[in-house]
Amino acid sequence: MGAPEKTAGGNNAYHNFHNDFLHIKDPNERRRLALAEVDKAPFGWYHVRAVAVAGVGFFTDSYDIFTASLLTVMVGVVYFPGVGKMPTTSDTALKLATSAGTVIGQVGFGAAADIFGRKSMYGLELLFIIFATLAQALASGSPSINIIGILIFWRVLMGVGIGGDYPLSSIITSEFATTKWRGAMMGAVFAMQGLGQLAAAFVMLFVTLGFKKSLEPAPTLATCTGDCAVAVDKMWRTVIGMGAVPGCIALYYRLTIPETPRYTFDVKRDVEQASDDIEAFKNGQPKGQPDEATRIAIQKEAEKKMEIPKASWRDFLRHYSKRKNAMLLAGTALSWCFLDIAYYGVSLNNATILEVIGYSTSGAKNTYEILYNTAVGNLIIVLAGAVPGYWVTVFTVDTIGRKPIQFMGFGILTILFVVMGFAYKHLSPNALLAIFVLAQFFFNFGPNATTFIVPGEVFPTRYRSTSHGLSAAMGKIGSIIGQGAIAPLRTRGAVPGNPNPWMDHVLEIYALFMLLGVGTTFLIPETKRKTLEELAGEYDMSGEEEAQRNAAAVIENKTDAPHGQ
Repeated sequence: MGAPEKTAGGNNAYHNFHNDFLHIKDPNERRRLALAEVDKAPFGWYHVRAVAVAGVGFFTDSYDIFTASLLTVMVGVVYFPGVGKMPTTSDTALKLATSAGTVIGQVGFGAAADIFGRKSMYGLELLFIIFATLAQALASGSPSINIIGILIFWRVLMGVGIGGDYPLSSIITSEFATTKWRGAMMGAVFAMQGLGQLAAAFVMLFVTLGFKKSLEPAPTLATCTGDCAVAVDKMWRTVIGMGAVPGCIALYYRLTIPETPRYTFDVKRDVEQASDDIEAFKNGQPKGQPDEATRIAIQKEAEKKMEIPKASWRDFLRHYSKRKNAMLLAGTALSWCFLDIAYYGVSLNNATILEVIGYSTSGAKNTYEILYNTAVGNLIIVLAGAVPGYWVTVFTVDTIGRKPIQFMGFGILTILFVVMGFAYKHLSPNALLAIFVLAQFFFNFGPNATTFIVPGEVFPTRYRSTSHGLSAAMGKIGSIIGQGAIAPLRTRGAVPGNPNPWMDHVLEIYALFMLLGVGTTFLIPETKRKTLEELAGEYDMSGEEEAQRNAAAVIENKTDAPHGQ
């Protein structure tokens, strides 16, 4: 095999790390040194770019999910004249359709990213979201097709795309991140959910203000016909359609990212390509350009010498037949599941909360005030705890750690749900408001963020995406259980003067699941300031630490010498 040739490029701004490690023949050592350089790289604009590209997807996801509650209100006005709202079954089906599609996307795209590569899948899930979002905005009923059925179909398809974004955005951010700030980078991606919800509430507010004159003549939603109904029809299509805009902006950048070096090293075993892709990522290029003959020769050599096990069904079953690995997957999956079962519980008291802050729809005088109060009320609810909680996590997750934050979150939420449940009939509306704000804050400065971050770190590269997808899917199944099975119990034994007699018992059930979350948190490790290879536990970490020291020494020596070839 001929000696590898140096590649061109490299300057004071973009150092050519490929040439630094060119003299090293052992593919395992080259892998260690190259990945150590990714892990020890100072935080730079290429990290900000990675967070922004992944974050825009999550912004879009949360916007589209959040608009479901607004969609059901407005579609009820337009397509059920004289009633002003859609049947409860249709309302529930529309809201759960996205969740059902999300489960499929999380498992499907998660596995596909491990089989075909992160780059091959990244952007494809965004195309699903964009196409299905625009299709919803342009959908209409006919004598043979019900509008609700059409919307459910497109929301399931949109959910598939949203589901794919969970594992892909998490692991791509994780695999490109510097070890020191990996949690903050992944947390910042997830925090874009709060901004997406905020944007949805603002768009709803603006379109309501824009159609004020058409909405004011109708005293109730049931009497919103003629020009009023046309206005509401335009409103929901605008609100839904705007969800495709950020996705379109991010699409180019997602389709042109390089493959993550860890996937290229560990799954493709393409040492030369992975080394060049590290530089491509830093320079904002779609792919490294190594010498092809050298790349193929070294890849054949790496197939024989690489220490990391090769991905296969047999290896997958072998890996998860080990108790330690199975318990780890159970810890991430069940923590996410228990979280999402109760996450919906906070919104059960929204009507009371809106009344306390003065934006209840019950006292509205016309359709405009109903929709205006809905928009502003949702805006305040998002700002009351949710957005601050996301960003407190971003700024503390790499210092406090993932596990303490998750323990604290589940513990405090258990107490809050116990108080709400057992003292529900004795709490004043202001007390419910205070508990609501605290719950919103500690969901997001707590397990809502950490259950997303940890599965993107603790699994080996060859199964990282699949394992994250399975964990996320368990979370979404929990959400379906919480919304579709547990929440409806609150109406058990309902009478005209008391529509929710079982509300206290439902909140007590949610408290139990928060307590179970405390238990499953014991199954996950602390991941802060540890490399992904160390967390995967695939080999002796004394070699990893030595590789990091060697990489630092090589770069320091090269920095003192002239750059270029």
